[in-house]
Amino acid sequence: MADNSREIILDMLLEMERSKTFSHKLVKAVLDKYDYLESQEKRFIKRLTEGCIERRLELDYIIGRFSSVPVNKMKPLIRCLVRMGTYQILYMDSVPDSAACNEAVKLAGKRKFTNLKGFVNGVLRKISANKDCIPMPDKAKDVVYYMSIKYSMPQWIVEQFAGDYGVEDTERILEGLMEIHPISIRFSSGISQEERAALLSGWEKSGVSVKASEDVEGAYFLSGVDGLSGLEGFEEGKFTVQDVSSMMAVQAADIKSGYFVMDICGAPGGKSMLAAERTDKVLSRDVSEDKVALIRENLQRMGLEDKVETQVHDATVFDETMKEQADVVIMDVPCSGLGVMGKKRDIKYNISPESMESLGRLQKDIVDNSWQYVKKGGVLLYSTCTIHKAENEDMVKYICDNYPFEVEEQRQILPGFAQADGFFYARLRRQ
Repeated sequence: MADNSREIILDMLLEMERSKTFSHKLVKAVLDKYDYLESQEKRFIKRLTEGCIERRLELDYIIGRFSSVPVNKMKPLIRCLVRMGTYQILYMDSVPDSAACNEAVKLAGKRKFTNLKGFVNGVLRKISANKDCIPMPDKAKDVVYYMSIKYSMPQWIVEQFAGDYGVEDTERILEGLMEIHPISIRFSSGISQEERAALLSGWEKSGVSVKASEDVEGAYFLSGVDGLSGLEGFEEGKFTVQDVSSMMAVQAADIKSGYFVMDICGAPGGKSMLAAERTDKVLSRDVSEDKVALIRENLQRMGLEDKVETQVHDATVFDETMKEQADVVIMDVPCSGLGVMGKKRDIKYNISPESMESLGRLQKDIVDNSWQYVKKGGVLLYSTCTIHKAENEDMVKYICDNYPFEVEEQRQILPGFAQADGFFYARLRRQ
């Protein structure tokens, strides 16, 4: 890799330490900025940046075993450099260990830390020499700590998962979150089978790996994609990005032609667009102009702006004009996002028990103020992209205990058990 590739990665990691910028947004912005780079370089930047974030707890544990200075006491730039070098040594077979060490040392000097070049070199050389026999925490003595380090997951989240799903299933969930996650796309229902086949064939010829979803017709998993906007058919609205679990949730709502659907937390618009392919009356709302602009952008690209009305509206504020108007209300509430940590890798470091309690109150506020939009006999589709029972099954129980709804179907999709994001949905019928 060119020297500047590692320097780009270093600057990204430092930016995330300084500003708590969301990693998936920063990676996308940087790859867009450096779109002129070769595909191999862009894949290197993405892989190493995301790997350092995803495996941060494990990397720090390993670095701590070979460093005389605790990781949290290192200069931020040195800490990021050593993490980068360690990840390459342990997880990137295509990079020689010597290159991982030498490039880190060169960058330390280039960034005016000449006096610490020897320290960086020493730590990385020790890790390289011992990489096949690095002792991990004893699983038999403390299984939570073991899983926390092995899967780079904060201990309190491991404990929460273990309480909800048991230790064995928790490990499978954590393994699932660490797997490589292909991009899932859904073809527009407006294109023919011939057009779809031609696009798939063209993508494969360009080096993209394609696999059909077993759960949703018209959905596919794509690997080896540098940027979706460059794929044939994207700008023309032939397909959109949406996780299979989200598609399954909308399918569960059983939307029929002629139904009026309200999507009250609609950004970025995936569920609204899928609903609009089943009926021509959809109202998609979100809390800010920026979020609604994102919905509009996607609707326009997919040619669905005539079927979906968009509005800025806070779902915690009751709108009397919409009382008992909707055949289906899609209530995809703000949540902890623990089901999508495999794609948004820094969620686990930024969420806290306190913020989860605050989210629980927000979810109840949305339920309390939005359930009345459902017609008598209509459907409330409650969904989240988390795997936390307090936000899912417990919230469904709250709805049914306090309001006139009965559960017709509910499903928790777990990473490691399905080729999809962690996701929850429940179809509730208003009595």
